[in-house]
Amino acid sequence: MTIAAESVTEGISFGLTEEQELLRDELRRFAEERIAPGVAERDREHRFPADVVAELGELGLLGTLIPEAYGGAGMDVLSYVVAVEEIARVCPSVAVTLSVTNSVCCWPIVAFGSEELKRRILPELAGGALGGFGLTEPGSGSDAGALATSAVRDGDSWVLNGEKAWITNAGVAKYFVVMARTEPEAGKRGISAFVVPADAPGLTIGKSEEKLGLRASVTAPLILEDCRVGGDNQLGELGNGFKMALATLDHSRLGIAAQALGVHQRALDLAVAYAQERVQFGVPIARHQAIQFKLAEMATSLAAARVLTRCAALAEGGPDGGRLASEAKVFASEAANRACYESLQIHGGNGFSDEYEISRLYRDVRVLTIYEGTSEMQRLVISRHLLR
Repeated sequence: MTIAAESVTEGISFGLTEEQELLRDELRRFAEERIAPGVAERDREHRFPADVVAELGELGLLGTLIPEAYGGAGMDVLSYVVAVEEIARVCPSVAVTLSVTNSVCCWPIVAFGSEELKRRILPELAGGALGGFGLTEPGSGSDAGALATSAVRDGDSWVLNGEKAWITNAGVAKYFVVMARTEPEAGKRGISAFVVPADAPGLTIGKSEEKLGLRASVTAPLILEDCRVGGDNQLGELGNGFKMALATLDHSRLGIAAQALGVHQRALDLAVAYAQERVQFGVPIARHQAIQFKLAEMATSLAAARVLTRCAALAEGGPDGGRLASEAKVFASEAANRACYESLQIHGGNGFSDEYEISRLYRDVRVLTIYEGTSEMQRLVISRHLLR
C-alpha cells in the first residue's frame, strides 16, 4: 500500500542556486512520473529497471560528473548530490545504480585517466553506459589494502586474476574500475588501477546476490581468470591504486549521504501522512504527543543531515573534503536508519507488512551504514583527520 505523501520540507533550499532548485524540481517530477510506477513490483521480483535506467542515460544523468568536453553534463558536485537525493526519495535501487556509475567509475576516470583513456571511455559512459567499481574482495572488505587480485604485465597487456565481491551493476555495467596488485611485496604501494571492459576476455560475472534490500539493483561478483586488458587501460600511475581508491571513496561517500537524505525524506513523508490518517482513541495519532515528538526528531535530523551533506559537497576536493564526506556519510546514513525505524514504528503493525512502502524502505536503508565504508570506518577516518 502506498500512502499519498507530499514532501513536508519541499521548500528547504539551503545552499542551492536557482538553477539547482530547478534541477531538483524537474528530477522530482521525473522520479514520480517515470520511476515510482512499478517500484514495489520490481522490488518483489528482484527486477532491474533497464527501461528507467535507459531514460536516465538519455537525460544525461549517468554522466553528471563528466565534463562537457567528453559528452557529459558537467555538473558540479552539489548538483549531483541533489540529483541522487531526488531519485533515492522514490527508489533507492535506481539511485544506487546512478550513484555507482557516476561516483566510482566516471569520477576516477575523469580525475586520474590519461587523455586517451578519457576520450575513449567517457563518451560511452556519458551516453548511458553503466559503470562499476572493483575493490572489495571475499577476503578484504574494510581492509582494502589486503586485496589479493593480481595484475601481471604481458607485453602490451595486463593479465588480471582474482575475484571481486559485492559489485554493484555487475551484469549490466559496460566498464569497471578495478584495483589489483602489481607489486606483491610492496603492500599498499603495490596496488594499481585498471579500467576493465565487461567483455574483456577472462572476465565473468558470478551469481547475483539475493539481498535484504535494494533488490532492484544488481550486485554480483566479478571473476577474473587470466583477464586481459590493454596497457592503455591502466588508470593513473602504477602503484597509486590504493590512493586513488581512497580518493574515490572520499568522493563517493557524498552519493551515499545523498541516498540517505532521499530515503530519510520519504520515511518522514510517509510517517506524517500515516499519522494524519490513522485514528486511535478517537483522534488521528498525529494528535498524540508521543508521535509528534518522533516526527519532530526525524525532521530535525533530516535538516542537519542535509546541511552537512551539502556543505561536504561544496568542500569536495579541499583540505577538509575527505573528513566532511565521512561525517556526512556516517551522520546521514545513521539518521536515515533511525528515521525508517521510527516511521515503521508509527505505522505499527501495518508497517511490518510489505503492502506498505515503509517496509521496503526499512530494508533498503540498512546497507547505507555498511557500503562505501562502514560507520565504524568513517569514525576512524574522521578521528585520523583530527589527530594527525
